[in-house]
Amino acid sequence: MNIVILSRNNQLYSTERLIEEGEKRGHKVEVIDPLKCDIIIEKEKPTIYYKDRYLDYVDAIIPRIGASVTFYGCAVVRQFEMMGVFTICTSDAIQRSRDKLRSLQRLSKAGIGMPKTVFTNYSRDVEEVIEHVGGTPVIIKLLEGTQGLGVVLAETKNAAESVLEAFNGLQARVIVQEFIKEAGGADLRALVVDGQVVGAMKRQGKEGEFRSNLHRGGQANIIKLSHDELKLAMNASRALKLPVCGVDMLQSARGPLLLEVNSTPGLEGIEAATGRNIAKAIIRYIEKNVPQTT
Repeated sequence: MNIVILSRNNQLYSTERLIEEGEKRGHKVEVIDPLKCDIIIEKEKPTIYYKDRYLDYVDAIIPRIGASVTFYGCAVVRQFEMMGVFTICTSDAIQRSRDKLRSLQRLSKAGIGMPKTVFTNYSRDVEEVIEHVGGTPVIIKLLEGTQGLGVVLAETKNAAESVLEAFNGLQARVIVQEFIKEAGGADLRALVVDGQVVGAMKRQGKEGEFRSNLHRGGQANIIKLSHDELKLAMNASRALKLPVCGVDMLQSARGPLLLEVNSTPGLEGIEAATGRNIAKAIIRYIEKNVPQTT
């Protein structure tokens, strides 16, 4: 079949691995920059034009869309959907996952445990906000932040007030979350494919760093998830309608707590930590859902 990876960089590890595994299984795989696609809207004939051709031969797409190009990237995914092309993540699901507040609201409704979280409309009553999440220290997150950027640990009321005032002055939307001390600067990443966990790792932040992101110097090791952790990951995937995703959670005294769900999780860290062939699992998921002609 013809598989298109929507990515702005064909040299990224995740993209290269998906190409490799797709071609191994006999498929034609190409990388297309979604920002260079023209969306042609016409009655009963939605099409996409890329460079010198119409993309009317595509059987399936794998969106690898960065947060900074979510709007146009999702418009391209939506157009493929209108053309009847299978996608491992729908445009609506990607947009839901990129909106931290919206996704947390949906996950809360689904009964999924998470740190206490407060969102306010540029509130000046910092003391009340902090009280809602159980007091300092607190985590303050930009709604649009990725890879640990825009995440601040405020250890005192004065620090929290200063950070919130700074973000408010920039008209930046933030959420305030309870700090889970017992997590010890570590989190868990579960990789879900076809609604099932296919690999999991524990990421430990470097000494003195509360963020465990590998991009910030954290280390990762394979881990066997508990029943409750497996259940949380699969329920989160189902609640956001993301059959392929990365689910981040903390280990706390009251059980696993969800941090966020990533609709385009990187494969490098988790394949290295677990030794699992995640890219192959994604290609097989596509094969399961796209009828193949002989």
